[in-house]
Amino acid sequence: MQINPLAVDLSHWDPAYDYDDVRADGIVGVIYKASDGQGYTDDTYVGQQQAAKRAGLCWGSYHFADASSVSGQVDNYLRFAAPDPDELFCLDWEDNPSGNGMMSVDDCKVWITAVENALRRPGECVVYSGNTAKEQIDGMDDFFGTRRLWLAHYSSSPTWQESWETYWLHQFTDGVYGPEPHSVDGVGPCDINSYAGTASQLRAEWAAGEGNPRPPRPEPDQPVVNVLVPPGVIVKVRTLGQGRSTFRTRPDRRLEAGAAEPQPGD
Repeated sequence: MQINPLAVDLSHWDPAYDYDDVRADGIVGVIYKASDGQGYTDDTYVGQQQAAKRAGLCWGSYHFADASSVSGQVDNYLRFAAPDPDELFCLDWEDNPSGNGMMSVDDCKVWITAVENALRRPGECVVYSGNTAKEQIDGMDDFFGTRRLWLAHYSSSPTWQESWETYWLHQFTDGVYGPEPHSVDGVGPCDINSYAGTASQLRAEWAAGEGNPRPPRPEPDQPVVNVLVPPGVIVKVRTLGQGRSTFRTRPDRRLEAGAAEPQPGD
């Protein structure tokens, strides 16, 4: 896989000191930590946001999830980050052994849905994860697969959870481990992310909720059976897995049911 470093993710641990240099080094977008749990907010966020936007960089924010109250985490993120329409928003879902524990799969869905609804941007939340998604999501899950995956895997041959056909961004290094480069001008060693496209494509997709999400699986076809019966006849219909339903019909009434034709003796 070819590494194409076009985005960085930063926090108070490694803020940029010159965003003009960041952009000159080929970076298109910055995703910055905004909040953590129910109470923490990053006090370097606003200044970094202003500087990055002045330099012409795309801006995004992420919330670091934990196992505390989901509604409290939603409020904390929205109140502080308040993403503009041109800003990416993301849930950072990973192990949290030293904090308040890891957010559950169900709580991830609640947080994502609540934030998307509040921003009126359905389907646009980016999901950041690596091993956590692989270990916690059971099989194919369309809720996750229809949203963009920001994959954390420090490798040039990454793997990801099967709900996604592919990832949108790939965090390939933390500045120490993983493929090179490990450093970006204007920041130094940091988390760097590869994008399989051009800079202009990334800009166009940044806050639009687009990229390569898996389309929802189509609902299975429901067979329709029309039965024309004389007055007074009782029609019994057996539907697979749903037991038996009985309908008393009127003359020339058409019965529609998701089942095969009744069998003799039913």
